[in-house]
Amino acid sequence: MKDNKDVTIYDIAKKLNLSSSTISRALKDHKSISEKTISRVKKTAQEMGYRPNILAASLRSKNTKTIGVLVPTISQPFISSLISGIEITAQKAGYNVIITQSHDSYQEEVNKTKTLYNSRVSGVVCSLAMQTQNTSHFQQFLNKNIPIVFVDRVPKNFNTYKVMINNYTAGFKATEHLIFKGCKRIAHFYAGSEFGNLYSERKRGYLHALKKHHLPIDKELIIYLNEVTYEEGKRASHILLDLKNPPDGIFSLNDTTGVAAIQVAKKRGIKVPQDLAIIGFNNDPISHIIDPSLSTITNPAIKMGKTSAKIILKHFDSTEKNDIAEITFLNTEVLARESSNKINFKIS
Repeated sequence: MKDNKDVTIYDIAKKLNLSSSTISRALKDHKSISEKTISRVKKTAQEMGYRPNILAASLRSKNTKTIGVLVPTISQPFISSLISGIEITAQKAGYNVIITQSHDSYQEEVNKTKTLYNSRVSGVVCSLAMQTQNTSHFQQFLNKNIPIVFVDRVPKNFNTYKVMINNYTAGFKATEHLIFKGCKRIAHFYAGSEFGNLYSERKRGYLHALKKHHLPIDKELIIYLNEVTYEEGKRASHILLDLKNPPDGIFSLNDTTGVAAIQVAKKRGIKVPQDLAIIGFNNDPISHIIDPSLSTITNPAIKMGKTSAKIILKHFDSTEKNDIAEITFLNTEVLARESSNKINFKIS
């Protein structure tokens, strides 16, 4: 039976008849050790199957070089791109990434923050669960000077780093795009709680655009989604199209539900965009594939991820730890495609 015990520097020292401190310095290419000894030590270490205990070393330095990531679900294209951006930046700096999911459950989010805290992560990047209305479970990180960056779905009242788009402006742009295409009755898919500022800000932008262009606000055209899923998009679309006076435009909160709206409309014999113009959000791959292609708002997920990781790395390099209420806004734009390509006309 093989001995599964890890080889230590003491085992190498015993074999080479050297001190453990000499072995340690040689493995680190210390200038006090000769090149001949360094080569001999490294060769022996490799032959014996030695693995450095990175965790123990990181705990001694109080920096595990690990970034914890907590997101609603990795199955969404936006989230997977966000994670990719975090990993690209973290790996370049020699950091590892631990990825956890809340599945949009507040209790799961609480549980996963405990897991990350107990794993002694150096920093946290989090996009809040849809159910979350209390962020006290994140305070444990700040108490230990562990930086937190909230990204995309961020809380309104928690002083820490935040990376996001201006959701109000994005919601305004999306709605005004439909208005410029001739829509008079514009519906909106809405989700989340008022605690977070993502969907509530998009809704605020939607309402402001209607007011600016003197269009009526009809509450029956604002449909709340329990989840930001395809099935919920279908349900909401049927509700809207069953109305006595259905909408001629839909501003959807993401591309998945926007695609659902297109497919429901087509099955019901409603022409998109001639009878119903639709715009989504995020510029997911599915927005290109659907027929007609879905107009959307760009949401720079990879850049969000890279920016979030850079903020954590910068936090460790900075001597000043007081100003952590930093908000970074990234730009968005309208990508006009076939689903909103109605007759253009000018609004003065």
